[in-house]
Amino acid sequence: MSGGYPQAQGYSTRSAGPGLQHWFVPKRVCLRKQQTSIHSSFGLERRSVRPTRRRTCSRLEIGSEDVLAAIASANGRKSWVPPLFQIEKWWSAPILEKLGKARAVIEERNNDFSEAATNLLKVAFCRMMIETANVSFGHQSMSFKQPDDQLLLDIPTDASEVIASAWREASTGIIKAAETQIPIQPRFVLCDARNLTRELEPESFDCVITSPPYPNRMSYIRELRPYMYWLGYLHESRQAGELDWEAIGGTWGCATSNLSKWKRPEGVHVPFAELGRTLKAIANANELSGPILSTYVEKYFCDMVGHARELFKVVRPQGMVHYVVGNSKFYDVMLPVERIFASLFESVGFVDINIETIRKRTSKKELFEYIVSCKKR
Repeated sequence: MSGGYPQAQGYSTRSAGPGLQHWFVPKRVCLRKQQTSIHSSFGLERRSVRPTRRRTCSRLEIGSEDVLAAIASANGRKSWVPPLFQIEKWWSAPILEKLGKARAVIEERNNDFSEAATNLLKVAFCRMMIETANVSFGHQSMSFKQPDDQLLLDIPTDASEVIASAWREASTGIIKAAETQIPIQPRFVLCDARNLTRELEPESFDCVITSPPYPNRMSYIRELRPYMYWLGYLHESRQAGELDWEAIGGTWGCATSNLSKWKRPEGVHVPFAELGRTLKAIANANELSGPILSTYVEKYFCDMVGHARELFKVVRPQGMVHYVVGNSKFYDVMLPVERIFASLFESVGFVDINIETIRKRTSKKELFEYIVSCKKR
């Protein structure tokens, strides 16, 4: 997908030139992708990059002022809002109206501005949208604020002032970022982490640095739904569940019901001797939800078996791999994620496996993050 879609599952690659390092990192690469597209969307050579960037930033400034005018407008035209379930939990009605007006202006600019400029306006919109939502990111996953903690009690109550302030801050940061020069042109590739060689050349990466989803039932689609609804990539809740089911570790919506029907594929074995006992302990820990959580953990690592095999194929000899992962706890059962990843890497042929504890996480006291590193001979 293009546009403002935050690529949670896709892999981005950066090429540092012939014979130098290449990187691929699954990240939400939307901002960097749109910034780099300034250089290419006009079909200009590198010597023309500076005036191209100036034109794009100029359009951003014009678009930003148009959005501010729409926010301040008191016309009675009803604004479009996405069909996000219980959207009133995310934004109050006055804020929703202003968000809808801002989005309408950006959509109207699709015909007037370059794709790069329009997409950067969408990035600014996403920042404004989440800054004005009644949500908190102070925990492991997003949570809704309680009425006495809500944003609207801490800032001016006029929705126009709230949205305008958030838009100025977001758009100023985006314009400043767009003005910076990118010395090396990145390359972005969307592909399945379990089938890397479909899009990536064998033995083409010297170093891999990433942090995959953790097996802790945190759904990224839950966090990303607002962006995807507002930008038109989701239209109903089932689409979110279906997308999460395609991802490693997804459990949102219908993905959970799909787990009850999932069976381990033939020929797939997770090379960790203690995993069977751990899965059984999780299943027995709770009669109602234990079995489905046990299946969730098993599927996660079966998917990671496929990923590790593909990873080995695309890393060059002497290439290094560094994965930031976190352990998990289901009921009273500890899941040693870092040790399982180490076993996965060793089973596919990586050597010099090392596990380093880097920090304690902000949730349960037993949970930490680690770097699992290894090398290909």
